[in-house]
Parts: sequence; structure tokens; C-alpha cells
Amino acid sequence: MNFIKGLKHDIQTIRERDPAAGSVLEILTYAGLHAVAFYRVAHWFYLKDHKIIARIISQIARGLTGIEIHPGAKIGKGLLIDHGMGVVIGETAEIGDYCLLYQGCTLGGTGKDHGKRHPTLGNNVMVGCGAKVLGPFTVGDNAKIAANAVVLSPVPANSTAVGVPAKIVKQNGKRTLDLDQVHIPDPMFQEICRHRMQISELESKIAELEAKLKAKEQENNK
Repeated sequence: MNFIKGLKHDIQTIRERDPAAGSVLEILTYAGLHAVAFYRVAHWFYLKDHKIIARIISQIARGLTGIEIHPGAKIGKGLLIDHGMGVVIGETAEIGDYCLLYQGCTLGGTGKDHGKRHPTLGNNVMVGCGAKVLGPFTVGDNAKIAANAVVLSPVPANSTAVGVPAKIVKQNGKRTLDLDQVHIPDPMFQEICRHRMQISELESKIAELEAKLKAKEQENNK
């Protein structure tokens, strides 16, 4: 009964939010709807501790739709996955009601966390094409993640995040930052600089230890 109710919510959401949606019969052909329907079945098995069956169902759905939703994820009602090819939703991700995900977006982890590893989306959140939301933080209600943004920290409610790494450019309808598209920091370059500093510190410590050992050897040889 919950599955049927959830499916009805999903169909109704598509009719209301997708301008290309026609009849219910047409909506029933949508890959995004298929992926969510498969997920809801897989999630039921996952909660019953039939995790192998749940994973088999999710992998079948991935093969048929190009959308990968881990059966352990928690998804509210009315999720719309629009042109969903390449969407990935991780095991500990949580999605509120009436969210909108576009193709190629990822709700993933960074590989550094344990337990809760993936993001939590509030209600009415939009994640644009190719955006990556990575880590165990919260994206607030009514937030918007721009296409191709890389979000690595919490996003407040009613705000818009843009860029790599993402910055909050609008909140509660007011602009908070003029995004400079030319001088956006390069996260790869920043990471390389950080590693260079760590290597330099280690080299200094090694040189210091070598000097102490050499001095000690000279004392012992006297």
C-alpha cells in the first residue's frame, strides 16, 4: 500500500513539475520514475535485511535506467529525477519530499568518512546537471545546487550554491556573493599546494633528525 501511495505521489509530482509530461501513460515510460519505483521495492527488501535481493534489484534498475540508487538510501515522496542518466545516490544519502535531481548529479561521499557518508537533502531541493554533493552534511529546504557545482560543505535553506568548490551566491532571495567566474579557486591546485607544504614540513623534520643523529654519532666517536 505504501509503495502504491509513493508511486502516486511520484507521478503527480512529474505532472506538476515537468512541462513535457503528458498523460499518466506517458509518464509511466519515464526512466526516472522506473528508477524510483525499483528503489522503493529494493529499499523494502533492504529494511527486511534481505540486502542481497535489494542489491540485485538496484543493479537491475541501474542497467535498465542508467540511474544508480543504493537501496539503503532514504528517499521521501515526490522525487523527480529528470533525464536521469548518470545519477548516483549513495547508501547513507537522505532525500526529503519533492526534490528535483537532473542528469549526471551525484549524492556521494569523499571516502574519508565512516557511518554517515553521504549528504542529506531537505524538502524541495534542486540539484542541477552534473553537480556533485559530497559528504555527510545537510542541504537545507528549498536550496538550489547549480549545474556542475561541487558542494563539499553545508548549504543553508533557501539558498543557491554555485561553482567549484561551491559558494553560496544567494540566500532568502538576496545576493550574498558576486561569483567571479575567471578567478574561481582551483581545488586541484589548492590540494597540490597543501601537499607541497606537508612535504616541506616533513623534509625539514627529517633534516633536523638527521642533524641530531649525526651530532650524536660524532659525540660517540670522541
